Amino acid sequence: MSAWVLPDHIADVLPSEARHIEELRRELLDTARGYGYELVMPPLLEHLESLLSGTGEALDLQTFKLVDQLSGRMMGLRADTTPQVARIDAHLLNRQGVARLCYCGPVLHTRPDRPHATREPLQFGAEIYGHAGLEADLEALLLALDCLKATQVTDLTVDMADARIVVSLLAGVAVDAATLARLHAALAAKDSSELAALTKNFPAAAREGLRALVSLYGDEKVLLEANKCLPPGPALHEALANLKWLAGHLQGAKVSFDLADMRGYAYYSGARFAVYTPGASDALVRGGRYDEVGAVFGRNRPAVGFSLDVKELVAVVAKRPLKAVIRAPWLDGTKDAAELRTAIAALRGQGETVVCVLPGHESEIDEFQYDRELTKNGSAWIVRPL
Repeated sequence: MSAWVLPDHIADVLPSEARHIEELRRELLDTARGYGYELVMPPLLEHLESLLSGTGEALDLQTFKLVDQLSGRMMGLRADTTPQVARIDAHLLNRQGVARLCYCGPVLHTRPDRPHATREPLQFGAEIYGHAGLEADLEALLLALDCLKATQVTDLTVDMADARIVVSLLAGVAVDAATLARLHAALAAKDSSELAALTKNFPAAAREGLRALVSLYGDEKVLLEANKCLPPGPALHEALANLKWLAGHLQGAKVSFDLADMRGYAYYSGARFAVYTPGASDALVRGGRYDEVGAVFGRNRPAVGFSLDVKELVAVVAKRPLKAVIRAPWLDGTKDAAELRTAIAALRGQGETVVCVLPGHESEIDEFQYDRELTKNGSAWIVRPL
């Protein structure tokens, strides 16, 4: 095999896409900062138990593992940043009030999570700790939508669910981890036959409630239907009421509901959401409430947030125009060289990009567009249009 061939689902990011990704990254972080979110940078590598405690089997299977040559302990390359941010909130910041944190960095997956996906997403996320009320859920939703709008993504649909719906239907039912994973997959795929096979020995209320979930997707009428056909209970009632409240505060947004949706990592504990746009193969954003995520670190704080892959985002946003730059000659050893260097430094100090043409070579660039040149006019260096 050639030395330059990369592993499957791993790719170099070349200039055009890299420029676009970096512009999106800055826009996302600036939008989060506008809401008061503070930037954190967790390490890519840490002890395995810290990365995986309380996160479920899905994240374990997605995590690359290796042995630390210094300590002999098992280490993991993060597949998701949320557990790390929960650790930071619990043990490094240790704040008593609300903490708003954001991040943007690579994560690594052992397998792509869907066809043609990268195994090295660039994960951006924002999380709010310390407030149990729906106001935090709403803020996370609004920030997620504003982040996508800032990157010029339009025609957004927010799809909502709540982890407590399935949990309440399974209350008192003995289900092993493997069966539960199959159950969640069947619900997500709306596979009635698989669901019937998995639940045939369940109590009647749980069995009928889970089967009803398969058809409970669509507009706000879904919530009314759910109240009629699902077994009554305080957790279920609260979940449906919360979804109605959140949807009612998303002014101007298209909202749908899929009460069977349990996709994503196992730490979600309440309302959850996904944001879709035409042209994307899957949700651009996934998020929700995960109050239990910090329990393993000794601080079971309320928490809600979302994340997205900037590499997936760049595939659906419009391409940006090339940056206009100034072309300058290369002078060395002449009396004009010092004046030219001074003129170039002044332009770069003003935020301009100035590309010097090396002797005998026209610069080969794809990401800039020459629209001006720096030229000598009498005794002064001036910029003139091309």
